[in-house]
Amino acid sequence: AYLAGLLHPTVVAELGLVERGFRWFPATAGMFVPFDDGTSIQLWDDEARCQEEVARLSPKDVAGWRAYQGLIARTRRALRQAPEGDVWLGPAPSREQLAERVGGDPDALGLLFEWSMAELIERFLDDERLHLALLGQGVIGTNASPFDPGTAAIHLHHASGILEGMGGMWGYVEGGMGTVSFLICDAAREAGAVIATGVPVGRIRPGQGVELADGTRLSAPVVVSNADPRTTLRLLGPDADPGWRGRVEAWPQQGCTVKVNVALRELPNFRARPGTNEAHHKGQVNTPLSKREWREGFQAARDGRLGGRLWTELYFQTAHDPGVAPPGKHVMSVFAQYVPHTFAEGDWDSRREEVGKLAIASIARHCTNLPGAVERVEVLGPPDIEEKVGLAGGHIFQGECLPDFMWDQRLAHRTPMDGLFLCGACTHPGGSVIGANGRNAAMAVLGRAGR
Repeated sequence: AYLAGLLHPTVVAELGLVERGFRWFPATAGMFVPFDDGTSIQLWDDEARCQEEVARLSPKDVAGWRAYQGLIARTRRALRQAPEGDVWLGPAPSREQLAERVGGDPDALGLLFEWSMAELIERFLDDERLHLALLGQGVIGTNASPFDPGTAAIHLHHASGILEGMGGMWGYVEGGMGTVSFLICDAAREAGAVIATGVPVGRIRPGQGVELADGTRLSAPVVVSNADPRTTLRLLGPDADPGWRGRVEAWPQQGCTVKVNVALRELPNFRARPGTNEAHHKGQVNTPLSKREWREGFQAARDGRLGGRLWTELYFQTAHDPGVAPPGKHVMSVFAQYVPHTFAEGDWDSRREEVGKLAIASIARHCTNLPGAVERVEVLGPPDIEEKVGLAGGHIFQGECLPDFMWDQRLAHRTPMDGLFLCGACTHPGGSVIGANGRNAAMAVLGRAGR
């Protein structure tokens, strides 16, 4: 994870994260996109500045941009800020309940359940460059094409956060995103938790507790698993409920993203907007693909091949927080799609360097100082994410967040196994650094205890 944006304000408040040191820098610079023709756009979080940019690039699209942004905002308000309460907290709502929340609004229903990302933007915007700037927002971490039904809901999910009262705002966390985990750890210890790291679990024994890899047994009537469902299933072994086993085995959980961590001598100098300390470095940067490249790249990954270019989304933590790198140096976090989970020829060990070079080249075509400014590269494909982070299949959200697998179609916090609960991204309200999944699981545990 690179930014905080979906971290639930109730979780922040109840765990006292601000008092514990949670600080963030708002990414008000929004999203910068350079195009192959030398033009560019900076989609500021500030509505007036953003509309000025749209008007400069494509005057005929200003009204459509307002309508598109208005649809996202009113759908977010209906779900997250309605008087009836926030649908991210508590039991997962059904499709019928969500339809009632948006008042039967046909565009909101299309956004929630039906439209592809391409269909969403083509309904509101005409300029092809605006299409290309936005297509990637519908497939973040998703093994689907932006032309596939339901991918517009991926965009809505990532635009549904409320950070300090600001809808859709994202921010860089002081000290890096790992700080969020450490602060939650502090809150847990203060509440009496004992936290042991580097102690692998060998088996979950429903109703009894867990058995560690070294054979030690820890007795507990309740076990809450933040592991992904496939890993949890493996740890259950023969104790898994047959129906639940079938559901998990059918759960789509194969990653298609590559994460490239880059150490830089200086920030990228984009030809469209020169400079190595500019406003766009404080937001996020997308390097777009043509519609043909999107289709071909997705199909290539499904076939176990690499496409001609990668779509990349770039984050520069050091533009806000220089302390995470040596003086004068910078870091660039690259999130890119599509890559194969398994190569048809070779494997990730033999092709890792090739993937890293392709990612850098996909960015460098817009820059004057890449790859020259690159000092070091770390490439993490889906198998690496599985090995290093423990996410089976290398899927960053513990399974797809498309409409068919969201809301009440997500895996339930309470499983059929005695005393076993799930609290990871496979549960409601879905993937990202949200915290509400864990809170919802805690409420389910308390409900079991009659509290």
